[in-house]
Amino acid sequence: MKVADIFSSAKATGAQPISFEMFPPKGELTLEHAREVAEQFQDLHPDFVSVTYSAGGSGNSGATAKIASMLTHDFDITSVAHLTCISLTHDELQRKIDEMRQAGVENVLALRGDLPQGTNAADAARAEYPYAKDLIPTLVDAGFCVGAAAYPEGHITCENLELSVEHLKQKQDAGASFFVTQLFFDNECFFRFREMADRAGITVPITAGIMPFMSKQQISRMVFMCGASLPSPVIKLLAKYEDNPDALREAGIEYACRQLEGLRDADADGLHIYTMNRPSVARAAIEALRK
Repeated sequence: MKVADIFSSAKATGAQPISFEMFPPKGELTLEHAREVAEQFQDLHPDFVSVTYSAGGSGNSGATAKIASMLTHDFDITSVAHLTCISLTHDELQRKIDEMRQAGVENVLALRGDLPQGTNAADAARAEYPYAKDLIPTLVDAGFCVGAAAYPEGHITCENLELSVEHLKQKQDAGASFFVTQLFFDNECFFRFREMADRAGITVPITAGIMPFMSKQQISRMVFMCGASLPSPVIKLLAKYEDNPDALREAGIEYACRQLEGLRDADADGLHIYTMNRPSVARAAIEALRK
């Protein structure tokens, strides 16, 4: 099923699609771990599940289409395969398109991806597909329903939030039919961003992405990787449970659930949970949203 159709049907009924993200197993793990996660996701009835793609198109990227195919054909879950463009050549993109078609993939999330080690911004600008917007038309022409990333606090390499919104409009103009936001910890950031997107003429659905914080190390990594700001309530929780990792994980999941409830009540177009391959996180979110 096309994700654009899911959003259209939900809008007609006043519903909000709920989706999960998972990543392929790394190292020597087989796809059985992904299958175990998918089995538990199936019980929670997400509207779709997206599958990540390794930074720079390396590492575990080869499993993305396989897992997306497994979700759809073995578990009847609509899937979205991530695809990063920063290292792709025209020939490699065509091979990826053929691979996804053979796997029965219908939906793709087009991303730039992190710069490969040793690559600077000037090198990236000379790539055959330097930005996600450059990848989108080819994927749309190939018959995929294409989504893209949105950044409620601006992309980490772009200091001007208005410019980030302009880039979002360019992705829509290139053919993107839905957006998934980067994680954020303050719903007000999303609400401000949504207002700016409305003024810029963004009309396709923007689904809000939420990731529970599970440890101080994880949240520090996310802040530096994504540029997400930490509101006072999160800082206070980190200080309160600094010496109690289990309590901090519980507090992080609870905080994420409250975020999701607030976004639901504010009529976000959709709700996307970065599950970190933890069915317990997905289950807690679903229970909070559907009670």
